[in-house]
Amino acid sequence: MEHSKFVHLHTHTEYSLLDGAARVEALIERAYKLKMPALAITDHGNMFGAIEFYKYAYKIGIKPIIGCELYIAPESRLDKNAVQGAVTNYHGICLVRNEEGYKNLMKLVSIGYTEGFYYKPRVDRGMLAQYSKGLIFMSGCVKGEIASLILRGQDKMARERAQEFQKMFGEDNFYLELHSHGLKEEVIVNQHLIGMSVDMSIPLVAANDVHYLFKEDAEAHDILLCIQTNKHVADTDRLRFSSNEFYLKTYEEMNDLFSQFPKAIENTIGIAKRCNLELDFGHTHLPHYHTPEDVPLPDYLRQLCMERLEERYPEVTEEILNRLNHEIQVITQMKYPGYFLIVWDLINYARQKGIPVGPGRGSAAGSIVSYLLGITDIDPIRYNLLFERFLNPERVSMPDIDIDFCYERRDEVIDYVISKYGKERVAQIITFGTMLAKGAIRDVGRALDIPYGEVDKIAKLIPNELHITLLESIKKVPELAKIYEEGGLKQRLIDTALKLEGVARHASTHAAGVVIAEDPLTEFAPLYRDPKSESIVTQYAKDAIESIGLLKMDFLGLKTLTTIHNMIILLKEKRGITIDISTIPIDDEKTFQLLSEGETIGVFQLESSGMRELCRKLQPDMFEDVIALVALYRPGPLNSGMVDEFILSKHGKKIKYLHPKLKHILEETYGVMVYQEQVMNIAVVLGGFSMAQADELRRAMAKKVPEKMEKMNKLFVEGASNNGLFPEMAAKIFDLMAKFAEYGFNKSHSAAYALIAYQTAYLKAHFPVEFMAALLTAELGNTDKISAYIAECKRMGIAVLPPDINQSDLSFTPVQDKIRFGLNGIKNVGNIAINSIITARKIEPFKSIYDFCKRVDSRVVNKRVIESLINCGGFDSTGAKRAQLAQVIDNAIKIGSQKVNKAMSLFEMFGQKDVVDEVERLPDIPEWSETALLKLEKELIGIYLTSHPLAQYEQEFKKYTTCPISQLKEHKDEEIVVIGGMISQLKKILTKKSAKQMAFVTLEDMADSVEVVFLPDVFETASDRLILDEVVLIKGKLEIGEDKFKILAKELIEASKAITLVTAVHVRLKDGFEDNCLNLLKETLLQFKGVKPVYIHIPEKEGNETIVLTGHGFRVTPSDELVNRIEGVVGEGGVWFGFNGGIGK
Repeated sequence: MEHSKFVHLHTHTEYSLLDGAARVEALIERAYKLKMPALAITDHGNMFGAIEFYKYAYKIGIKPIIGCELYIAPESRLDKNAVQGAVTNYHGICLVRNEEGYKNLMKLVSIGYTEGFYYKPRVDRGMLAQYSKGLIFMSGCVKGEIASLILRGQDKMARERAQEFQKMFGEDNFYLELHSHGLKEEVIVNQHLIGMSVDMSIPLVAANDVHYLFKEDAEAHDILLCIQTNKHVADTDRLRFSSNEFYLKTYEEMNDLFSQFPKAIENTIGIAKRCNLELDFGHTHLPHYHTPEDVPLPDYLRQLCMERLEERYPEVTEEILNRLNHEIQVITQMKYPGYFLIVWDLINYARQKGIPVGPGRGSAAGSIVSYLLGITDIDPIRYNLLFERFLNPERVSMPDIDIDFCYERRDEVIDYVISKYGKERVAQIITFGTMLAKGAIRDVGRALDIPYGEVDKIAKLIPNELHITLLESIKKVPELAKIYEEGGLKQRLIDTALKLEGVARHASTHAAGVVIAEDPLTEFAPLYRDPKSESIVTQYAKDAIESIGLLKMDFLGLKTLTTIHNMIILLKEKRGITIDISTIPIDDEKTFQLLSEGETIGVFQLESSGMRELCRKLQPDMFEDVIALVALYRPGPLNSGMVDEFILSKHGKKIKYLHPKLKHILEETYGVMVYQEQVMNIAVVLGGFSMAQADELRRAMAKKVPEKMEKMNKLFVEGASNNGLFPEMAAKIFDLMAKFAEYGFNKSHSAAYALIAYQTAYLKAHFPVEFMAALLTAELGNTDKISAYIAECKRMGIAVLPPDINQSDLSFTPVQDKIRFGLNGIKNVGNIAINSIITARKIEPFKSIYDFCKRVDSRVVNKRVIESLINCGGFDSTGAKRAQLAQVIDNAIKIGSQKVNKAMSLFEMFGQKDVVDEVERLPDIPEWSETALLKLEKELIGIYLTSHPLAQYEQEFKKYTTCPISQLKEHKDEEIVVIGGMISQLKKILTKKSAKQMAFVTLEDMADSVEVVFLPDVFETASDRLILDEVVLIKGKLEIGEDKFKILAKELIEASKAITLVTAVHVRLKDGFEDNCLNLLKETLLQFKGVKPVYIHIPEKEGNETIVLTGHGFRVTPSDELVNRIEGVVGEGGVWFGFNGGIGK
C-alpha cells in the first residue's frame, strides 16, 4: 500500500477528558483509511490511553507514536500562587523516540501530577532538561510558550526560549510547530516562526490540533466542552473553539494548507521514522519475594503447602496429592510461585494483625494451592472446583486473585504492602467513567438546554440492560425510533449522543485495584494524583497494567467481614462464648430453617426480597443449595426458566439427562447446567478435551465468537463420537452447553460467597441479638439500612432501646434479649465526647443532668453534645422530661464548671444541702408533644425509634399499597404503583416553559423514602393536600433510573379518606386450605354486608393462582374490623383492599 506523505503528530483522543471527542480505535482506523504510515497520541498532560493506542495501532497496521501535550509552568512547577489572570501554564508536544524517551515521558507526566499540579498537571523547563533524552519536542499550538511570547510582542524572548529548547533536546529533536485552523493568531505566530526557522536553523513541522475525527463532529466536540464546563451551548461566556477545523485532515488538506512549506509536511514523515518505540508485552515484572535462606520459590511454595496439608485434609488421598503436584507444576511452569507467595504473605500479615479476611473470591477458590496457603477457605476437591478455570497453562495471562478484607482495616493491608515493597513501587489503579447510553442523552440534553422532562423521557426509553448501546436501543424500542425520525432538536440530541457515547468522561481511583512493581513504578507506568482522595494511582487502567506485566490485585473492603468479626467480639464480651467462624458446622439444621423461611434480611447476598422469595421456594437443605442460590439469582437464569426447573427438580420432578454420563456432572444441580465448571467437565468427560481446552471452550461460548464456536463444535462432536456417542447426540449436548453457558456462573466465586452467606445465616439463626447489633453498627450513617434492620429486629421480637447516657456504649450493644442504640449514632456526639461520658460513669450511673455536667469533661462534652443527648432521649432514664432538661441546660453546665462546684461543696460541707437542691431543681413544666419529640429524635439519630408518626397507619398501608417503599426496586420500570407515607420534604417550582407550578415531594414510610414528582396537571388537582407531615397515599408511575428511582404522581389521596375509595376486597387463601376455612370465610363476609365485591385468590401449582369473584350476596362494607376477622381465618397479610381500578398488592 502506498502511504500518505503526512503524519498527524498533534492528536487528542477521548483521554483528553471532555475535550477530545475521538475514540482511540476510531481515530486509528481513520488514519489507516487515509493510508497514513503512523499516528501520534498527544493527550493533554497525560498518557491515559497510551497502551490502548499502541496495541490497537499495531493490530491495525500503522506505527504508534506515544506522546503527550505537556503543560509547562512559566517558571517553577512548584510556583502555585499566580496573580489573577496571569498565565499558569504553556503547551508543548513531546514525542517518544525510543525506550529511554518513553521512560522519561512517563516520569515527566508523573511529576506533573505529583509535584506540579496547579489547575493543570505542570512540569517546568528544569524537568524537561533533566528528562529530555529520547524525546522530540514540538513548540505546540498558539498556547505554546514561544507562540504566547510572539503574541505578546516579546519576539526576542521567544527566540531565546527557542534556543533554550533547541539546546535542551538537541538540534535534531526540536521543531517549530505550524498550525492553520483559521485563527488570526496563527497567522501572526506562523510568520514569526518561519523567520525564526530561517534565522536559527530550527526545522518546521506542520500539525493539526486534532480533537475530533470529521469536520461535522465539531458540534459534538463543542457540546463536550459544554459538559466539561457545565455550560449551555447558547451561553456566550464559555469556552469554545474558534473554528471547525480541528479534525483529522487528509494529506491533501494539510498539503494545501502548507503548500508554501513542503518541508514542514515532509518533516512529519521524518519524525515518524525516528520514533521507534518497541514495547514488550511478553514479560511480567513481579516484585521479588525473599524466601528464608533463599530457598527457591517453587520449593518454598511446596513447603508451605505441605505444612498445612494434613490440617486441611486429615486423610491425604492420592487424588489430593496429584492435584497439588499438578497445580505446583503449572504454577512453576508459568513462573508464578512468587505471585502466590506475595498474596500468601499479605493475607498472613492480615490474619496475624486480626484483620478479617474473606474465604475467597472469584476463580482462585478453584486452586488447592490457594486453599492450603489460606488464601481461600473453600475446599476445591470437595466442591469440585476447577484449577484451570483460574489458571490455564495454554492461555498465558496473569493469575487474578481478588481478596476481601474488613472494610474498616483494608487500608492497613495496603500500608503493609507499601512498607514492604516501597511507596515508589506500589500504587492504586485508575479507572475511567464513560458516557453510557442514558448518561450521554442526559449530558447532551443538559448542554442543549432541553427541558429535563423531555430528556428524561428519552433516557427512560433506553432499556435497563447491561452495556446496551443507544443504536441498539433505537432498533429495539419503536417509541425511541419514532422520536428520532420526527427530527428537530430531539434528533440532534440523539445524533450528538451517538457520537459521544462510550467516550471517557472522568478519571477516578479503582475501588480495589492495587499494583506492585519490582522497580519504581515510573519505570513501567506514569502516575496520577486523584484530586478527590489525593491518592497516587497509575495512569494506566487495569487492562493496560496487566498488558505491561505488572502485578495487579484487588483488595476489596467487605462490610460483612467486619460485621462477623464485631459480632464474635460481642459474643465473647457479653456472653463469654467463643466461636471460630471457620469451624462452624456446614449442615446446621437451624441455619437451613432460617434460609428456607426466607428470613434472610442482613444475610450476605440473600437479603433482597426477590432472593428471600427464592429461598422460600427452593427450601435449601444443604450447602450446595446455597452455592446454587448465589449463582441463580441473576437476570439471565431468572428469565430463562432454568430457576423454575431447578426448584421443581429439587422438589421431586423427574430429572431427565440427555446422556447417562451427564448425571454425575449435573446431579448436584438437579439436572440443570448452572456453573461454567459443569460446561468444562462435560467437555472433558464426553468430548475428550483437556481441562485447559475445556476452559477455552467456556471462554468461546461466553463470548459467542461464531468461528471459534464452529471449531469447538467440531472438536467436541469428534471427541464425543470417539467416546461412544452418536454425532447427533453429541451435537445436541453441545447446543445445550452453548445455551446454558450464556447464563453459567463461576462456581468457585459462588461457593466462596455462599460460605459467607451461610456464616451470616448461621450467626443470625443462633445468636440473633448479637448479630443484629453488629449489623446495625456496621451500617451507622446509612439511615435507610438502619431503618430496615430495626424493622427486622421488631419482626424478630428484638427491642431496640433508645440511646442512654448510662447504658449506651460507643456502638449498638446487646442487653440480654434487646439491643441498645449506640452513642456514636447520635448527630453532634463525637467519639471523644463519648469516651469522656463512658469513663465518667464507670464509678456509678449519672443521677441527673447536674450530676452529668459535674463529672464529664466540659471541654469535649459541650452544650451542643448535651442538647443532642437530651433531644434524642439520652437522659430519659434519669426521670426528667426533655422539656425540663432543655430549660436547665445552661444552669447545669454552669454548676458543672469547676469554680461553681467548689462553692456547692462548701454549701454541702456546712449542712446547707437545701441550697444545692434549690439550685439543681427542675422546673414544673409539661413535656413536649409526641410529634415534637419524634421530630427531634429523627433529626438526631436519623430514624424514628421510640415510636413513629406512621405507626397508626401501618395496617392501612398494608391494605392499600402495592408494597413498602423499600421494595419498589423489585418492581418494573413504568409500573403503576400505590405507595403510602408522610410528606417529609416539599419543594414547589415554576416550570421554565409555561411558568406553571409543579412540586418535588419526599414521601417516607416507616423504613424508607422516595422522591415523588407532581407535574403541573397533577399538582393542580393535589396542591391543597401537599402539606408537610401530611399522611397520604400516592398512585403513580415508577421510574427506575441508573442509580435511583422516583414516582411520577398521577393521584394523591389522604390516608384518612382511603377507606371511602375502596372498590374491592381481595382475600388470598393458604396452600392446602380446607372446606372449613371456606365456611368460616363465608360466615365472616355475611356479617359485613355491603356493596363492594370480594375476590378470592386460590393458590395453584408452580406459583400460579385462580381468582374467583364472589356472588352479590357476599359483597361487603370495608372496615378494619372486616380485615381483622378475615385475617383470623386466612392468616395475617391474607387480605387487602383495591381502589382506583383495583391497584393494590
